[in-house]
Amino acid sequence: MSPTAPLSDQVHSVLRASKLFGALAPAHLDLLVGQLRVEAVEAGSHVFREGEASDSLVIVLTGRLRVTRVDARGNLLLYNELCPGESQGEAGLMLGQPRPANLIALRDSHIARLDRQGFEALLRAEPIAFNHLFSQALFHYLRHIQQLQERRRAQCVALVPLHPGEESHALAQDLLSALGVSGRLLEPGETGFDLLLAQQRIEQLETEAEVLLIRAEAQPSAWTRFALRQADQVVFVSSPSHSPLPSAFERKLREEPGFEFKRQHLVLLHGPDTVRPSAPAPWRKERSAIERVLLMRRGQRGDAERLARFLTGRAVGVVLGGGGARGFAHLGVIQALGEAGIPIDLVGGNSMGALIGSQYALGHSLAEIRGRIVEFAAGGERPTVPVVSLLSGRRMERDLKQLCQLGNAEAQVDGLWLPFFTAACNLSRACTTVLDQGPLWRAVLASNSPAGLLPPVLYNGDLLVDGAILDNVPVEAMRQRLGTPLERRRGNGTVIAIDVDVREPLSVAEDVDRLSPWAKLRGQKSNGQPLPGIGEILYRAGHMGGLTQRGKTMGLSDFYLEPPVSDFSLMAYKRAEEVVQRGYEYARAEIARWDLSRIFE
Repeated sequence: MSPTAPLSDQVHSVLRASKLFGALAPAHLDLLVGQLRVEAVEAGSHVFREGEASDSLVIVLTGRLRVTRVDARGNLLLYNELCPGESQGEAGLMLGQPRPANLIALRDSHIARLDRQGFEALLRAEPIAFNHLFSQALFHYLRHIQQLQERRRAQCVALVPLHPGEESHALAQDLLSALGVSGRLLEPGETGFDLLLAQQRIEQLETEAEVLLIRAEAQPSAWTRFALRQADQVVFVSSPSHSPLPSAFERKLREEPGFEFKRQHLVLLHGPDTVRPSAPAPWRKERSAIERVLLMRRGQRGDAERLARFLTGRAVGVVLGGGGARGFAHLGVIQALGEAGIPIDLVGGNSMGALIGSQYALGHSLAEIRGRIVEFAAGGERPTVPVVSLLSGRRMERDLKQLCQLGNAEAQVDGLWLPFFTAACNLSRACTTVLDQGPLWRAVLASNSPAGLLPPVLYNGDLLVDGAILDNVPVEAMRQRLGTPLERRRGNGTVIAIDVDVREPLSVAEDVDRLSPWAKLRGQKSNGQPLPGIGEILYRAGHMGGLTQRGKTMGLSDFYLEPPVSDFSLMAYKRAEEVVQRGYEYARAEIARWDLSRIFE
């Protein structure tokens, strides 16, 4: 709290700006303030502990608090943040329940505490007004829809260089440019590191911007420790030329109070003209708390804008489903998204969607992708001795290795400028396996290997096949990569799902008692439709999971698109341009009806 204004005035100011408490009449607000006790809490300290008796509620005045739990396996779960004007603990006071979670100071903060005695005094003094107030708070708690306030305080992000150099300065400038008027930057030494002046400067900048970047130093100085204590998120930055092993300096930072409760990211900043990024896998070792590793190029605005969207919860993930040649509709949808100004920050896919997504993540144009895949599909595949599969799969593997190159070398799934993953069905473990590391060609092949038709792809001893058996449009995997799945979904980015899997008729007349191969070869029909053959039967069997999961797919998506491509056959690769156009026209019409504020605000 600023020492330049009376304490009660500052408390009044925060509560009046709150959507919940700001609805109180002035006299009732005065009564509430009179019962509050203001406390300073240091970063990392507990305000509530899970299981304790609920003897008070707290209102955040400055700083930020984090709701956390520890699961049965000892894993730390990070839930929502509380910003100035938000409260926690009403449910416990009203229902007499123990604390359901921990509440921890994410940074140095001030809170106002209302104990049970004060709570009951308010109810006696003005029962109608305060019963209404706390019932509203309880309703929001039970429905998990308490919204963040209109931002009066910035999200504080500490940019921490892991090694001496210009990387953090370059990243700060790129991010500041990407954020525009919504960003502010606090540099080392700007306040001469007077603690009081630094805190006052942060309070001022927080009211002016949505994101406050605090650039730390590459040493455990007083300024670096201060930056960490004020930060809600930490972005480590390094050149990929440095050693990936954690240094003594980095290990020292982990000892800072509350450090483990902050979201942590790592940026490997490359030169502006780098074609092939360095593999991030060595940097993940001994850094289990890192939420994501982003590969960026200095001075590339698109890379900086992507990081800015991740930091502010506005990243957009696009999920591409399988469906043979109908998958070319994905290219039309991507074109329409681009024309609408909707960015793509992550791509995930299955089967044909994985193939298209891989080429998009490699940086090829939409026209190039169409041509490359049409040529790939024309290659055919050889039959083999039908012991493991009907087809050998060797031609596909060879050609995918050619398609999945970056800078004339084998591309890695996690070695792309645009984050990407594929999904495959794990026959060994009866689950969906998400492939977000390792050779790109292998991840695409696993997702494009229908069981029985092509041999399974071996992965750590497991057998992987086309993911459509369980999940043809892997939206859940995308949702997890945008944010902690247990958190409220608002503020965790946008998921756009594109489903091209058509539920085609697969039945015969009631008087047909046997599917004869000779009747099929003669072209015999039933109910006006050709008799189903081995291709249709295997395809439907391989896509049952995706078809039955469609409701879940729609529920987990923010926007769900189903281009009308049923009149194109699965093998209509020669009609690729028509399918692309169909997807484009459909997506343009659908996007025109969207509320784009759900993406951009």
